Amino acid sequence: MALSLSAAVLLGIIVFVLLKGGYVRVGSALACTLFGFTLAATGLAPVINSGLASLAGILSSF
Repeated sequence: MALSLSAAVLLGIIVFVLLKGGYVRVGSALACTLFGFTLAATGLAPVINSGLASLAGILSSF
């Protein structure tokens, strides 16, 4: 049985675990989130999306 999970959900879970574990503070998580939204509005967004899609394709072949 294959489980399909979006990258946003997976990264959200990772950030939640890091926040609860005390490895990342709320201010740092907020700064990274705002950086992600800013980066998504740049010309690099298609390159990042295609890179993530390629990585997902490689991982799903295993």
